[in-house]
Order: sequence, then structure tokens, then C-alpha cells
Amino acid sequence: MDEIKEIVITTPSIKLDQLVKFAGFAETGARAKILVDLGEFNVNGECCVKRGKKIKPGDIIEYKNKKYKVIYDESAAEAEKSES
Repeated sequence: MDEIKEIVITTPSIKLDQLVKFAGFAETGARAKILVDLGEFNVNGECCVKRGKKIKPGDIIEYKNKKYKVIYDESAAEAEKSES
């Protein structure tokens, strides 16, 4: 079975193109949009070309035959709130 890596987010949800940039799959937002438009990502087993697709904790993203599970880190989110 494939190893599933984790992508930890500090918001309850994130748009697919934002996640692509955040996770380091693309260096810029523009590049992230292009990758999504090209159908490079599967979300929960289905090809997704919607840049604004809302990704939630528990979702599985596939990119270049690797799987990533989105995890919400509530304690990190609280820490970010208290810093601002």
C-alpha cells in the first residue's frame, strides 16, 4: 500500500489552488492554478480542475502518484490567532 503523507493546515478548509501552493507543489499561485487547470490533482479519487474546490480535513489529494491526507491542526490555528 502507498504511504500517505500528511499536509497540515491551520484553517478549517482551504481552496485547492491555495493548498497546492501551501504544500509546495507550485512555487507561485499562478503556477498552482495552471497545475489544477491541467488536471494534475485528484481529490478523494476524482480528477479535479476546480481551483476553488474547498478542501477539508480528511480529504485525500493525489499528485504525481503520491497521496496526501489533509489534517487540521487546531492547536497551531489557535497559536496563529493569538499571535495576530
